[in-house]
Amino acid sequence: MKRDWLIWLWLTLLILTVPLFITSPYYYSVLIFVAINGMVALGLTLLMGYAGQVSLGHAGFFGLGAYFSMFLTVHLEWNPWLAMAVGLVATVIIAFALGLPTLRLHGHYLAVATLGLGIVLNIIFKEEIDLTGGPSGTSGIPYLSLMGTVFSNDQKFYYLSWIFLLALIALSINLVHSRAGRALRAISQNQTAAASLGVAVNRHKLLIFALSAGYASLAGSLYAHYFTFINPSPFGFMASIKFMAMVVVGGSFSLWGALLGTTLLTSLPEFLTVLQEYEMLTYGAILIVVMMFAPRGLAGIISRAAELFRKRERPKDAQAA
Repeated sequence: MKRDWLIWLWLTLLILTVPLFITSPYYYSVLIFVAINGMVALGLTLLMGYAGQVSLGHAGFFGLGAYFSMFLTVHLEWNPWLAMAVGLVATVIIAFALGLPTLRLHGHYLAVATLGLGIVLNIIFKEEIDLTGGPSGTSGIPYLSLMGTVFSNDQKFYYLSWIFLLALIALSINLVHSRAGRALRAISQNQTAAASLGVAVNRHKLLIFALSAGYASLAGSLYAHYFTFINPSPFGFMASIKFMAMVVVGGSFSLWGALLGTTLLTSLPEFLTVLQEYEMLTYGAILIVVMMFAPRGLAGIISRAAELFRKRERPKDAQAA
């Protein structure tokens, strides 16, 4: 736990010093996308890596946060912060209700069920034109503001998005090192054994599913207030695959792996524009390579390298003694 908080502190210092070296709005926008995607990937890591439950529908919850913020601010003229909070609570309630029957499934059945949830939500975003604007989308979503500061440019929104991500990382660190976190790890290893030890398996699965949906909802709200325009395309099946790929590539058993995978797969298409036409093929190839040669992802590679380095250092320390 101490190591996680030390990494969190170094990451916070890095985020604060980045503006000293970056002035281009383009690079700020990439970092904003890393933070927003990272929030969704972090929730998926808790669900997939720590609880062992697969979800292919989190882009739907990402979209729910965006559309709740859009509807409440554009149509009802609510305060954006209040709209985000209501969208968060509503998404968690919806995820809780959907998770009651869905999380009774296991393995591939659960993956297919969550895929269906994501597809249904995306259809709603497209077809409920009066509420969502349909395929053409809706513009005029207001910027977020706080104490006279309007987050209307990339540098200001960079700080805001990363503050949210850092806060969620802090929450996740406390969670995974708590009694609930140990229960989730037990569930991921063997649900029957966990239940025999007194773990409320269904309750823990349901709560972590709702929590991860809440992470995605917050990310969706930030996305809507950053672009001030949304349409259904960013919340479809491909987006769910991207989020899952970020978790798998980074390492689903590590909170920091989620951030590593998100950083890589968010920034890579920006610098390899020639691959945009083969986006699905590229993500598929990356997933296959990682699963074959690094099943624990980038975090596992780094952890293994650090372990080998410590083993090499120990003989030197012994000789010096």
